Amino acid sequence: MFDPWVVLANLADPLTLLLMALSACFGIIMGAIPGLSGTLGIALLMPFTFGLAPATALLMLGSVYCGSEYGGSISAILINTPGTAAALCTTFDGYPMAMAGQAQKALCTALISSVFGGLFGVSALIFLSVPLAHVSMLFGAPEQFWLCVFALTIVASLSSGNLLKGILGVLLGLLLACVGMDPVTGYPRFTFHTTELMAGIAVVPALTGLFAIPQALLLLRPAGEKGVMAPYTPAPGVFLQTLKDFFARMKVTLIGGVVGILVGIMPGAGGSIATFVAYTEARRFSQKPEKFGTGIMEGIMAPEVCNNAVVGGAQIPMLTLGIPGSAPAAVLLGALLTHGLKPGFHLFTEQGNIVFTYAFGLILANLMILLLGLGLIRIFVQALNIPQHFLVVAILALSVAGAYSINGSVTDVLSMAACGVTGYVLLRCNYGVAPMALGLILGSTMEEGFKLSLHLGAAEGNTLLFFFSRPPSLVLILLTLLSLGYAVWKEVRRHRA
Repeated sequence: MFDPWVVLANLADPLTLLLMALSACFGIIMGAIPGLSGTLGIALLMPFTFGLAPATALLMLGSVYCGSEYGGSISAILINTPGTAAALCTTFDGYPMAMAGQAQKALCTALISSVFGGLFGVSALIFLSVPLAHVSMLFGAPEQFWLCVFALTIVASLSSGNLLKGILGVLLGLLLACVGMDPVTGYPRFTFHTTELMAGIAVVPALTGLFAIPQALLLLRPAGEKGVMAPYTPAPGVFLQTLKDFFARMKVTLIGGVVGILVGIMPGAGGSIATFVAYTEARRFSQKPEKFGTGIMEGIMAPEVCNNAVVGGAQIPMLTLGIPGSAPAAVLLGALLTHGLKPGFHLFTEQGNIVFTYAFGLILANLMILLLGLGLIRIFVQALNIPQHFLVVAILALSVAGAYSINGSVTDVLSMAACGVTGYVLLRCNYGVAPMALGLILGSTMEEGFKLSLHLGAAEGNTLLFFFSRPPSLVLILLTLLSLGYAVWKEVRRHRA
């Protein structure tokens, strides 16, 4: 499947290590600044990785993902404002702990928890991906179609508080995926008689527009109220004492890690949902649940271990089935496809060296984050004071430069801008952009599976039977119905409440 010596040589490359360290720094800063996110960081950096080897490019983006999950805890602890959505639960105990004069211990707890959670998730990625890749060999064209349907129904139901809005976002993404030539007949669709759109909408510029442009425009609004900056006065010996206290609370680590992996594997769930579950379960199993919310280590450990374990969990279905488990993983999937790597069993058999270089490289990325967090914490804290107007200009400039650099095409820049405006309108109307992004990414795979199933079913003499009689298809259909039924039940309960 892979050559360990090749993997080791790839990871020992000085350029790769340097790029990983710089990307992890970039990710931490993107996570630490409220309003930015790891998804935005990956989207901005992705166009600049196309001249690199696929393994190096993926490691850069994966380092941004890992770093941003830790970075979100810095602002959550110091100014009571989560840098990322997944760091919201960290504010419950992190900020009270910092205001009580234990800011350094709170930051050390978040750092250690993030690294252990990341290692927990990467271990699951290494050991669970291969068995799941073998399961993917059972999937034919109809299973491919139903798997996409299942993933999109989950994303639609979990991405926002309104099921209808989630479904409309998915449909809009599927509509964009139809632009270009029909994959079977070659007939042009929605091209408006322009040759530039014959190849369809480029995924990378579209994702950059969906995630970067709306965020830049939202930063132009007046900033929300932030908490008072907690005093940060570092002292020697705090890290080692925090590490000792951390190992004395390994039950919380186990809870956060397991919840992070399980929720991360679910398409579209993401870290924000997982951290609430982990925080609730940690409090449920605690001997002193009333202490949660007053500034205790367990209240920081549970969400931070969890949201970093999600990083590995969300990439398990991404690499094996082509179904990302979170918004950052969706952008990573776009990078994977752009570098010519197709998820599934053949990715592990034909490109095993790349996959395992990436997987084991994420272990290095988490260890780098530990060193960076210890050595550069003062710089990351100062990142909270970067003026917003500077961030807006930097995001827009990087977005335009990145979209143009892919193919040297103005059309890509225009499509990025159009997707950006669309994403901004969706966010202002309380629609999530993740359903639209995933609809765009999975649209071609879903259409290919559907049309191929139609032809194969017609050749066998019964199209409906071909779609609905195969055991894997029946399982996926059942899961789809359960997903929709659960979403409808939640909507009914919400309206009654």
